[in-house]
Amino acid sequence: MGRLKKKDLPDLTDLAVPGASLSVRAVPKASSNAIQRTPVGLKVLVTAAPENGKANDAVRALLASALGVAPSDLKLQRGATSRDKVFVLIG
Repeated sequence: MGRLKKKDLPDLTDLAVPGASLSVRAVPKASSNAIQRTPVGLKVLVTAAPENGKANDAVRALLASALGVAPSDLKLQRGATSRDKVFVLIG
């Protein structure tokens, strides 16, 4: 996964509440890494391919960076093999 500068990510610290569920629409194999807010949740574009959990790890790392938390604080609750995912902030 290409490294994004913190300034290139949206500020999602308002969503960083312990126990909060985050609805995410993952877009693997995108041309660049990005996060977009939508009326339904977050759309996370990652360059990683959806094989062996690489895209899930990339989504978790990118989301954690935008939230200002450690990737280990985000737990994938639902959608391991789907584009629609739900992450829970446990930290």
